[in-house]
Amino acid sequence: MYALEVRNLKKTYQNFTLGELSFSVETGQIAGLIGRNGAGKSTTLKSIMRLISSEGMVQVFGKDFAREENTVKGLIGYVGGGFRFYPNKSLAAVARTFSRFYPHWDGEVFRRCCDAYALLPTKRIRELSEGMRIKFSLALALSHGAKLLLLDEPTSGLDPLSREEFCDTILSLREQGVTVLFSTHITSDLLRVADKIVYLSEGTLLADEPLDALLKRYRLGLFPSMREAEAARAIGVKAVKEGFEGLIENSLEGREATLDEIMIHLEWERRKVYEIAYK
Repeated sequence: MYALEVRNLKKTYQNFTLGELSFSVETGQIAGLIGRNGAGKSTTLKSIMRLISSEGMVQVFGKDFAREENTVKGLIGYVGGGFRFYPNKSLAAVARTFSRFYPHWDGEVFRRCCDAYALLPTKRIRELSEGMRIKFSLALALSHGAKLLLLDEPTSGLDPLSREEFCDTILSLREQGVTVLFSTHITSDLLRVADKIVYLSEGTLLADEPLDALLKRYRLGLFPSMREAEAARAIGVKAVKEGFEGLIENSLEGREATLDEIMIHLEWERRKVYEIAYK
């Protein structure tokens, strides 16, 4: 069963268009939403949450978001960019306010989450580190019974240890049946936890597939000349110190490509195709 199913999602601004996007995340999966700055990651998450108006269909555990918005929002824990809780309020006070919006709020779950994440309910928001703020957001989401987490760059600005703790937390949540879709620029976090990748480029979906399949599909070739790179049908060829390099699809030639290298060369190829089309 799909925890999240998105079909023909589209949002148009004056200078940017998202979509039409169609992708899905299976129940219990951890999916990474990737793409360069401005690719549309935050717009996608906000559109899914109906925080901004957009076209298309979103289903959560088979329920249509537009038709059953209140029910669906009770199934989702959303952590957007930034942290906007009142800084001088205690964690307990914020939780009490938060609980009024969710009929299935469970105070015992909140207490267990605080214990597990070493959160003191008497602490004030302003006293929390960035890593602890993320954990507090997760505690709030889990306490109202969220089965799907949508997280917008949750590890941005975190130190390596805090990022590792976040990854450990996400993996433990998957064991509890929680599904996660999170955007990030930090590919090492994805390699640590992600089952699949949803890759956006300038509002367009470039990939929606298991992480292992994406990594196996490409290898990185090094060529002495552009002509040889083109003869090998390399993707996103660019000059490097040793000659020219590009991705080779479905081949045993070259070496394994990292996720960063795959992103770089796919973006390079897309830019080249765009420049040719609009010359």
